[in-house]
Amino acid sequence: MQLNSYLMFNGNCEAAFKFYEQCLGGKMTMMMTHKEAPSAENVSPEWQDKIMHACLELDDRLLMGSDCPPGYFEAPQGFYVQISVPEIAEAERLFHALAENGKVKMAIAQTFWSSRFGMLIDQFGTPWMINCEQTI
Repeated sequence: MQLNSYLMFNGNCEAAFKFYEQCLGGKMTMMMTHKEAPSAENVSPEWQDKIMHACLELDDRLLMGSDCPPGYFEAPQGFYVQISVPEIAEAERLFHALAENGKVKMAIAQTFWSSRFGMLIDQFGTPWMINCEQTI
């Protein structure tokens, strides 16, 4: 079994995934708009350029997402996308990159369980936890 995150956006999925590719690295393996899909004729003209499916490969995991149809978007709540990295410097880099124009919920710092841990909501509304389990 492989568990991956699928994020829903309010019309800004393309910008979010380009930002995630820049911050997280990895390889964008799909960025399909509605006009590129077989069902394009069933989608309104203003929705043609919105993302039907995006996929960012990150090592052996996938971060996927799409734009919600108009009227169906709900702001994320009750979860965080969690990233664990082995190096303090990488944890801090990721945290500050994802926090750009976002909101820090818990500044990245040493905790009793981790060398570095922080929580934020990025500029696209996605909640993130960054953790470095490096031995303190």
